Amino acid sequence: MIQFSYLRAQEKNKKNVMPYRRLPNTDQARLRAIEAALEKGKRIPTPSLAFNYQTLERLQGLYPRLLNSIRQLEIAKQNQFNKSQEYGEILRKVKLYLSHFVQVLTFAVIREELKPEVREFYGLDPAKSDIPSMKLEEDILEWGEKIITGEQKRCQKGGNPIYSPSIALVKVHYDFFNDAYKNQKFLQNMTNKASERMMEIRDETDKLIQHTWNEIEATFKNQPELEMRENASSYGVVYVFRPSELKKAEQN
Repeated sequence: MIQFSYLRAQEKNKKNVMPYRRLPNTDQARLRAIEAALEKGKRIPTPSLAFNYQTLERLQGLYPRLLNSIRQLEIAKQNQFNKSQEYGEILRKVKLYLSHFVQVLTFAVIREELKPEVREFYGLDPAKSDIPSMKLEEDILEWGEKIITGEQKRCQKGGNPIYSPSIALVKVHYDFFNDAYKNQKFLQNMTNKASERMMEIRDETDKLIQHTWNEIEATFKNQPELEMRENASSYGVVYVFRPSELKKAEQN
């Protein structure tokens, strides 16, 4: 490895530049760190391990929980992603049908086929001819309900139904969206919960890895610097060079 080849060169040149220890910063790196320590626990008798038996037991208990949390988060994210494209299409269509319905209503008022006051059935200002904003999902839920209810009330008062699109077709797409919206929120909630659990176990994992690595380094602390780091690395402890030190290593 370039790290320890460089260390030997530094020792030979009597330089005091050493790599520093870096704790895992990704979930896969955390798994590898624990796996390396557990592998040593399988192959080396407990009295000869560089960390104590209590630490080994904690690693054995934490590993399956960490692995399960990672998998649960990946599954939750994948489920949400798989449904996102379908949900996007449903969202696009319901926006189209709702806005188109309001446009047809507005044109009927402009042509004086309907009185401006009918806009009040839908929660719209009769003095205006604008189409309500439906950029947000909450807007669609609000205006979809108003438009569907308003058309039903207007027709009950003796008004002629609006067609192209009919309110029945609008309602079909609105109901599709409403169900998809609830499902998407459920999937988002599952992802958020999995993320929260992952955050908790990451903190526990980082503390245990740090504790384990401290024990390992303490075991080899009386050995020469290079030998100590090589032995610690065999247990999964990670040492890295700073960019300036790597540059010097390449030059050597």
